[in-house]
Amino acid sequence: MSENEVITSRLHAVQVEVALVLGDLTVEVVDAIVNAANNHLAHGGGVAGAICRRGGPSIQRESYTRAPVPVGEATWTSAGDLNAKYVIHAVGPRWGEGDEDEKLANAVQSSLDIANRPDLEIKTVSMPAISTGIFGFPLKRAAEVILSAIHDWLNSHPDTQLKIIRLCLFDRQTLNTFDSLLDDCFGD
Repeated sequence: MSENEVITSRLHAVQVEVALVLGDLTVEVVDAIVNAANNHLAHGGGVAGAICRRGGPSIQRESYTRAPVPVGEATWTSAGDLNAKYVIHAVGPRWGEGDEDEKLANAVQSSLDIANRPDLEIKTVSMPAISTGIFGFPLKRAAEVILSAIHDWLNSHPDTQLKIIRLCLFDRQTLNTFDSLLDDCFGD
């Protein structure tokens, strides 16, 4: 699927694999990657900047036509030169703005709603630890919210077209945090 290393995965009851991946989101070979975006879809720093640098200027140009996007929601663009068909831009919360857990869960689930659109024909999606970088969301809390949001979304979409949801985590600390919580959401 990509050069990134799958560390562990679980199969959800609806037969969707949820995998933890250590590596670079911008090299994932999937149908769609999820971008941790701001509501203006101005992709200057963090994972958003990396996606645009690798994917080319068409991602930013197309993003501006879809902005603004409310916090907790998502939109999508083509993926430019990336190894994906689409970039799903999830607008997660900044820590301290209020209702962060709900907004983060909504951003994750809105991303999965887009990935599940029949017209986009997405089977594989990879997402980062939304809001944990420059938006300052505490890592353990974000991991709990993100994993629970994925689990809840899968439970409410038993007929999803998705086959694999990858959480592409860029460092060992982030990976270990998600890994320590994976069984709490998905069991053995």
